[in-house]
Amino acid sequence: MIDNDTLDSTILVQRPRILIVDDMAENLAILLDALKDDFAVVAARNGPKALHLAMAAQAPDLILLDIVMPEMDGYEVCTRLKQLEVTRDIPVIFLTSLEEKESESHGLALGAVDFIRKPIHPITLLLRVKLHLELLHSRRRLEEQNRQLVESARLQEDIEHIMRHDLKSPLNAIISLPEILLEECDFTASQREFVGMIIESGYTMLEMINRSLDLLKMERGTYEFCPEPVDILSVVRRVLREVAPRITSKNLQVTLQLNNRPPQTGQTIMVMAESLFCYSMFSNLLKNAVEASPRNERITVGFEAGEEVTISIDNSGEVPENIRSHFFDKFVTSGKSSGTGLGTYSARLIALTQKGTIVLDTTVVGRTCIRVTIPAAGEAPGH
Repeated sequence: MIDNDTLDSTILVQRPRILIVDDMAENLAILLDALKDDFAVVAARNGPKALHLAMAAQAPDLILLDIVMPEMDGYEVCTRLKQLEVTRDIPVIFLTSLEEKESESHGLALGAVDFIRKPIHPITLLLRVKLHLELLHSRRRLEEQNRQLVESARLQEDIEHIMRHDLKSPLNAIISLPEILLEECDFTASQREFVGMIIESGYTMLEMINRSLDLLKMERGTYEFCPEPVDILSVVRRVLREVAPRITSKNLQVTLQLNNRPPQTGQTIMVMAESLFCYSMFSNLLKNAVEASPRNERITVGFEAGEEVTISIDNSGEVPENIRSHFFDKFVTSGKSSGTGLGTYSARLIALTQKGTIVLDTTVVGRTCIRVTIPAAGEAPGH
């Protein structure tokens, strides 16, 4: 019989700590049985007790949270967790029997990292918990390494070596192998989504590494640019898949145009560049376009191919006049409570480093257009 408030499995040294929250004792028993061999587990049967345990000295590494509970439902518990500095970074996975897509969208908007449907499948539960803990641990390692970089310039080269060789190499495998699996394996829709989460998280961590180290070299003019043929159309499509939930939530239409016509299936647009930098640059620019565009509008991404390739991102909405002249400067932002002002700045550094250009065009009233040029494959970089 499970205690109505809390229970602890036998705690092994340094085992990840999981908080499970469900008002049904039988559900807690299933969750405990699936996790007890690998993790230290604590449990709560109501929202207030869950908040108390989350703020304890020995905080959980991850929270499995039921949505439908009396008094305080899972949405409210998640909201309060994300409002508190001591708990906002704890990953939350919702457990639910609700089928409505709106419930999932709402939960993700509150800050949850995943949804697991009831009835719980123990193997699926275990795999997802392990995945999110691994992502959490990777993020914590990256954060610690970046903190050391800021604190001590003396350790800069050592940390750069760790980031590049000890983290980038395995991250490339984390990204490329799941992509091969998606092409070659007959996954179910939920399995494809699960593998897609791994790929997206890998690209996010790679972007963090690149921005924390290579942008510093770009600023100093010491970055060693190593261009190779890159299909820039494929890169843009990958970014659009990543931001698809934001596009859908605002009911935006995104149109791709190559020389004023829709690109054909299998068509490529090759440039001389570095793939990861192109991904980082267009991730920043397209996310900005989606965030800035009003609801129910259209974003057009145009490609003009010649001796150089011009990529234009055109969206509704105007850049405020007071920042237009220094739009690509460092720390310039407007209308974003969480903006750092580094997105367009890093895009400019990346464009220039890749022997290209980037400009802001606000000549059409009510619209904003960013144009990036990159040397086409086959042309000597810088010519």
